[in-house]
Amino acid sequence: MHLLTFRTDGDATARLGARIGADRVADLTALASAAGVELPGDLLGLVRAGQPALDLTRELLGTHPATRPLAEVTLCAPLRPGKIVGVGLNYVEHVEESHRTLDTDRELPDRPLLFGKPSTSVTGPGAPIPHNADLTKQLDYECELAVVIGASAFRVPEEDALRHVFGYSIVNDVSARDQRRSGQWFFSKGQDGFAPFGPVVVTADEIPDPQRLDLSLTVNGELRQSSNTRHMLFGVARLIADISSGVTLEPGDVIATGTPAGVGSGMVPPQFLQPGDLVEATVERIGTLTNPVVDAR
Repeated sequence: MHLLTFRTDGDATARLGARIGADRVADLTALASAAGVELPGDLLGLVRAGQPALDLTRELLGTHPATRPLAEVTLCAPLRPGKIVGVGLNYVEHVEESHRTLDTDRELPDRPLLFGKPSTSVTGPGAPIPHNADLTKQLDYECELAVVIGASAFRVPEEDALRHVFGYSIVNDVSARDQRRSGQWFFSKGQDGFAPFGPVVVTADEIPDPQRLDLSLTVNGELRQSSNTRHMLFGVARLIADISSGVTLEPGDVIATGTPAGVGSGMVPPQFLQPGDLVEATVERIGTLTNPVVDAR
């Protein structure tokens, strides 16, 4: 299933839905009401409700419900995670370009390098990426596979880790490189709007192997990043095992699994984002996350 959160004109609150095909949306909130059954009203609630709620959702969609065009609704971020765990330097070529341009270590890390992004950094498809020149002149992009946790995980062995995954999405790990260089990691990674997320969450049953997905990113139609998740230094299962060795992963938490080479800071000369740019991050079998860059001063 391709689950999402959307609004229509006049909606006071967002609604739970599912993408049907490439360009249709089913209203799961309305479907549950019409069938006289209870379903959580949002995707975070659905994740936390576990397998029975997921089975009911699949059953409702199996009735071939009426749908509306995707173009007639406004997509929101699928959910607001409890926490976002970012992973740095998780592709070999990105390790090299980061060493060259950001003064990180030359050697490949021997375990995942982790950092946090606050939930307030989350924004949805089509929402603006803020460019505040008072805070950064080196705004950058990072296309990443996002892992949505479905079951609590603490000290989970790698061989069992994927059982704790609800599904997969896309995160653009927007970064202010100059803030990071000055030691301000929180402002580098955590400003409002620095985690575009979506457009959908694809349930784990539709992506049995997360290490075989093409991913790419364009700026104004120009290809900047192109790779495959098989090139991760630490795959999804290893990341879950490593993070959960000391931190409990809870339903609805998100892991941003790292970005491949091709970030703006690694280009010669560097090509940072500017107001008016359009950033499109794509992951195979999930879709494309599109966000404009706007002046936020």
